[in-house]
Amino acid sequence: MQPELLAFLQRAERCLERLEPLLPAPLSVPDWSACLAARWQREGRQGGLRSLRVRLETRLDDLLGVERQLQQLQANTRQFVAGWPANHALLWGARGTGKSSMVRALLREYAEDGLRLVEIERDHLADLPQVLGLLADQPQRFILFCDDLSFDAGEADYRVLKSVFDGSLEQAPDNVLIYATSNRRHLLAEQHSDNQHWRMVDGELHPNEAVEDKIALSDRFGLWLSFYPFSQEHYLAVVQHWLQQQAAEYAVVVTWDECLQGEALRWAQARGNRNGRCAWQFARYWLGRQLLEGAPKDI
Repeated sequence: MQPELLAFLQRAERCLERLEPLLPAPLSVPDWSACLAARWQREGRQGGLRSLRVRLETRLDDLLGVERQLQQLQANTRQFVAGWPANHALLWGARGTGKSSMVRALLREYAEDGLRLVEIERDHLADLPQVLGLLADQPQRFILFCDDLSFDAGEADYRVLKSVFDGSLEQAPDNVLIYATSNRRHLLAEQHSDNQHWRMVDGELHPNEAVEDKIALSDRFGLWLSFYPFSQEHYLAVVQHWLQQQAAEYAVVVTWDECLQGEALRWAQARGNRNGRCAWQFARYWLGRQLLEGAPKDI
């Protein structure tokens, strides 16, 4: 081998040794027989499904005050798991009211029946066709979960999501449903200027095309479930539930009285909202404080 060629190969090898640590590690395909959930993860221009270690602690019985929404979503999920027709679902409404928890609780309920969960971030929706291609031939049933889904003005990724539903030749396979949560009913920001060109023609209203385009995305979801802010009674019931459940893990007996109720209300007032997340956080705060102060077993 010529000295010049040998020197070139040596330099190339040294360059590769320095570059390899900077390259993303290859993502293996999850073993769906043992893996319950995965997340689509993009590294550079490539992406793959990374297995997740999930703690399925939330049960369906933990979701208080949203029985109507749970009944509808559970029925839809049971149809899907059984191989019958089911709808993509949009869970929208006030923050902290149990939208994401409901999806995780359904995974716990139906994992043994072949249900799996795949998370995808809003910023990665352009990769949806790749994700669907990896799931299409699997024997399991997959919920493609997009949490906190919304789009700002000027963003076009939502068009990929529209096409995956029923507006394109390449639709989601039969073993994949899309469940999304959002604080917005129509997912896209709606501007007052969208209505500037509305006009009346022969008694018929013709809305501006921008409005139609924005509403069309949420219309692709066959199942809409609305979640509303908690009343004070609802909030206190959830606080008691989480206090009793978490205290049972430490053999602590919780006595609910006016003092504890007032403390729970002040906790919510300080945060400006009453919801399930706030109730769960208060339960952890209160119980942890009691244990840290060395409270007796009978509180």
